[in-house]
Amino acid sequence: MRAIILAGGKGTRLRPFTTLIPKPLVPLGGKYSILEIVLMQLKKAGFTHVTLAVNHLSNLIMAYFGDGSRLGLKLDYSLEDEPLSTIGPITLIDDLPENFLVMNGDILCDLDYRAFFDSHERDGSDVSVSAYQREVKVDFGVLKYDEENRLTAFQEKPVYHFDVSMGIYCINRRVIESLPRGKIYGFDNLMVDGLEKGTKIQIKPFSGYWLDIGRPDDYQYADDNFDALAERLGIELR
Repeated sequence: MRAIILAGGKGTRLRPFTTLIPKPLVPLGGKYSILEIVLMQLKKAGFTHVTLAVNHLSNLIMAYFGDGSRLGLKLDYSLEDEPLSTIGPITLIDDLPENFLVMNGDILCDLDYRAFFDSHERDGSDVSVSAYQREVKVDFGVLKYDEENRLTAFQEKPVYHFDVSMGIYCINRRVIESLPRGKIYGFDNLMVDGLEKGTKIQIKPFSGYWLDIGRPDDYQYADDNFDALAERLGIELR
C-alpha cells in the first residue's frame, strides 16, 4: 500500500519551534519527531511505500529520513519548487497507484489506517475523507433579528458541533489525473469541484483520538504527555 504525506508547510503556527527546523521534525517528548511517529504507524498498518511531498527546509527532512530503510519502509520524495497547497503537490507524482492514502504530516491519531484504506477500495470511491466532530463555543450572546431590526431570537453562548476534515484522505488516481499538473489546488477546491462534477466522495466519521499538532496548544499538550500518548498510539518508546 502507498501513502503520501504532505510535509512541505512552513509551520508558521508553531513558531518559534519551526524557525530553524521543519514542522515534521519538531520533537515530541524528546524521543521522536512528529513525522517519525506517523511513519511508524503507517508501517504497522501495512503500508510499504511512502512519498513525502516536501518544500520548506526539505534538505533537513531528506537527510533525517533518507531512503526509509531505518524504519523498514521504502521512502521517496516529491519536491515542490513553490507551495501548491494540499492537493497540488500530488499532481507532481508520476507513479501513483490506483488508490493511495494522503495525509498531513502533523497529525497524531489512532485511526486504523488499513481499515480506512480498505473501506475506500471496497466502496469504489473517488475520494474518502476521514471526519471528526469538533465543538465550537461562542463566548457571546447571539442575537437574531428581522429586516426591521426587531429581535426574533437570543442564544446565550451557544455551542455548535461540526464534522471537520481530519487531514486524512484516500484518493483514486483518476481524480489526480483530471487536474492540471503543478498548479495550486487545495482540499477545499477538491471538495467544491467534486460537488459540481458529481465526484463520489465518501465521508468516514471517526470518534477516536485525533490531535492537530500544527496548533501550538495541541503540540504543547502532546509534548507534555508524550508517554501516555505513545501508548495510546501503539508506539514503542525507546
